[in-house]
This record gives sequence, structure tokens and C-alpha cells, in this order.
Amino acid sequence: MSFPSRPALPAIRVALIGFGYVGRTFHAPLIEAVEGLELVCVASSDAEKVRDWRADLAVEPDYLKAATAPDVDLVVIATPNDSHHPLARAALLAGKAVVIDKPFTVTLAEAQDLVALAEARGLLLSVFHNRRWDGDFLGLRAAIDGGTLGEVRELVSRFDRFSPEPRDRWRERPGPGAGLWYDLGPHVVDQAMQLFGPPETVCALRAGLRDGGQGVDDWAQVVLGYGAQRRVTLHVTRLAAWQAPRFEAHGTRGSWLCSGLDIQEDQLKAGMKPGAPGWGEDARPALQADATGALSERPRPAGDYRAYYAGLRDALRGLAPNPVPPREALAVMALMDCAMRSAAEGRTLRFGVD
Repeated sequence: MSFPSRPALPAIRVALIGFGYVGRTFHAPLIEAVEGLELVCVASSDAEKVRDWRADLAVEPDYLKAATAPDVDLVVIATPNDSHHPLARAALLAGKAVVIDKPFTVTLAEAQDLVALAEARGLLLSVFHNRRWDGDFLGLRAAIDGGTLGEVRELVSRFDRFSPEPRDRWRERPGPGAGLWYDLGPHVVDQAMQLFGPPETVCALRAGLRDGGQGVDDWAQVVLGYGAQRRVTLHVTRLAAWQAPRFEAHGTRGSWLCSGLDIQEDQLKAGMKPGAPGWGEDARPALQADATGALSERPRPAGDYRAYYAGLRDALRGLAPNPVPPREALAVMALMDCAMRSAAEGRTLRFGVD
């Protein structure tokens, strides 16, 4: 995928707050790959790690100072979940456009506060829901929109990993924003809402299945109800050595199945530059079954996370809408919150009512 460049326009100066796995693997290379964005500063306590990646980058150990720096236009927050709200709030108060890695915040109230602040000040606020640009999800969306499945009555969306031993890191220690539902739940929730909008009911279960998990969830299953004739099941786990299909969509005219996660994360981990030959291209086909059960292969579209940052650049220049508007990210947080309450109370909740 290529994106039009506009060299006559000034570059948008970006500060990346946090250079852990997410900042280093996803945000830094994607920002660098989109013309019109200029990564000018990284906030990190490990300057050597940043300069090993790019020697000329300015490194600021004070995260709050970097988020409010006067020579920065866009602040990208890729820090532990419980710091999202205070850092984003400070950046917005300093007049910056803000991108927050998912999850938006650790509470619905914090997300609501940031949306209200951004709207009151007329500032761009967005959340990095990059999985909208996964090749498998794009293929599923095309199959649904194309009508060949008929009316889709059931979708199963799994985002599974295998790490049977808990690791000593903030994501897996007790605390605000920890656990697998906060880690992977936003992806499957956002994708479901992109396909079908908000559900009517939410029924959720969460558990810590691994030894030594300290009560932090590493498994969750959430069933979304859309009227009487559609159910969407969202499933995340850290105990899947065998990977079940990533997506299963069953409709009145056929089914669509796709296995294996989108390859862009693995490509980024391997050091491939976004946009290099083969970027986002996955030769593994999806399978589609017609009403007789006959199977046919369906190619996956190429995924491309650069589309998020290219859209963000154009939104900041007034040329396109925000690729992930804050109200959409707020709806994801509302559903995340509803699922957590459903699991805690052991009952099905009416979304937006209970």
C-alpha cells in the first residue's frame, strides 16, 4: 500500500512516550515509515536502548516533560496502562494532539474525562486500534460486506497466545490495567463493534488459569448479544499451545474461517521496515464454505498498520477524518467495563442500560 506524500506541508513533530515492547516494536517504526511525520523525541529511562535504534534521537527521561514539550505537535503514549490518563491529560492541557495505545485508559471515567477535555479544546485525540488493519480482519469484513455469507448470525473471534508461565512484568502483576482482558480484549472488542456496532447484552467470564498468576486474569470469554439471532463470542487466553481459528463467521448462506494471527507484528519483531516488499502479505488463505459445505480458498488482503498513522497525519492537516475517533474508542471502553462488571456479578448485563 502506498500513501500520497505532501512535501510542501511541514512535518508533524512527534514525541513517543515510552520505548518498551509496544513503543519500540510498533509505534516508532510506523511513525518513521509515514511521510509527513517526524519522530523528534522519545521519552525513556533507557537512553542507550533508544539510541541503539536511532542514534540521533533526542531522549527525555522525564515523561511528563516530553508530553508537554513546546516543540512537539503530536504525543504518542505507549506507557503502562495506568499512566495513560495522566500523561494524555497533561498533553491535551498543553495543546497537543494525542494518540494513546490501547487500552484507552484503565477506567471508563478516565476515558470520558479525556474525550470531554479534547472536545472542549478542539484537539485531536485517538486510540491506536491497529487491528482494524489486520489482513485477516479486512478479509472477514470484505466477506461480510460482500453478502456471500448471507446474514451472519454467529462470529467467534479468538486472540490466543501460549505463555504458560507468568512473567514478572506489569501486565501480569496485580494492579490497575493489568491482565489479559485489558491487554488483548480491546482488539477483539473494537473489531466486533466495527462489524456489528454496539450489542444489546454482554455476558462475560474471566479467570486466572495459570499457576502463580497472582489472581490476574489470563483467560476471558465474552458473549455479545445482538437481538435474538446474532451472537458474537470473544475469546482470549494465554494457554493455547494449539491455535484454534482466529475467526469463524457463520451465516445463512455459508461460513468463513481464518487461522493464524496477522503477520505484521512478527514482521516488526523481525526488524522488517513497514512498506518493505512483502509487508503485511500473508499467503495463508481463509476458507469459505457454501451452503452445501463445499470449501474454497479466499486470499487474505494485505494488512497495513501504516494506514492508521497516514490517516492521523491527514486528520491533523484537516484533510481526512480521525481514523479512530475518540467516541469510538470510548464505546470500546464502555463495553470493556460492562464485560468486567458482568464477570464480577456473574450475570448478563444489558449494554448501555445496566
